[in-house]
Amino acid sequence: MQTTTETIEVLNDLIQINNDRIAGYEKAIRDTKSEDDDLKVLFATMIAESHRIRIALSTEVQALGANTEQGTTTTGKIYRAWMDIKSAFGGNTRHALLASCESIEDATQKAYRSALSHDLPSFIRDLLLQQQEALLTSHNEVKALRTYA
Repeated sequence: MQTTTETIEVLNDLIQINNDRIAGYEKAIRDTKSEDDDLKVLFATMIAESHRIRIALSTEVQALGANTEQGTTTTGKIYRAWMDIKSAFGGNTRHALLASCESIEDATQKAYRSALSHDLPSFIRDLLLQQQEALLTSHNEVKALRTYA
C-alpha cells in the first residue's frame, strides 16, 4: 500500500492534468471559429467536467491533510505554447482544433493509467476509475468528431 504522501502526489498530479485540460479547452474555445459554435458548447462541457473532477480530487487531498496543487504541468504549458504557434500559422481548422483536443484527451488518459498503476487505497482507486471512465467517454466523443471533421 502506498504511503499517504505518495497517494497525495498521485492525486495532485491528476489535479494538474485536469488543470491542463481546463486551460487547453479554454484556449480551444478562444480559437474556435464562429461557424463551429457546437464545439464551444462541447469544450465548455469538458471544462465543467474537469472542474468537478478537480473538486473531488482536491477533497481527497485535503482529507489526507495536504494542500491541493493549483498549477498546471510543464508539459501542458509547452503543449499550449505549441497550439499558439500552430494557430498562428493557420491551424485553426475544425479538424486541427479537434486533433489538438484529442491530444489533450490522450494525455489525460495516459495520466490516469499511470495513476492507477500505483497501489492506492481502494476508495481512491474506485474514484479514479469512475473519473477515467467519464473522461474516456469525452475522449471518444472528441475522437469521433475529429474523425468526421
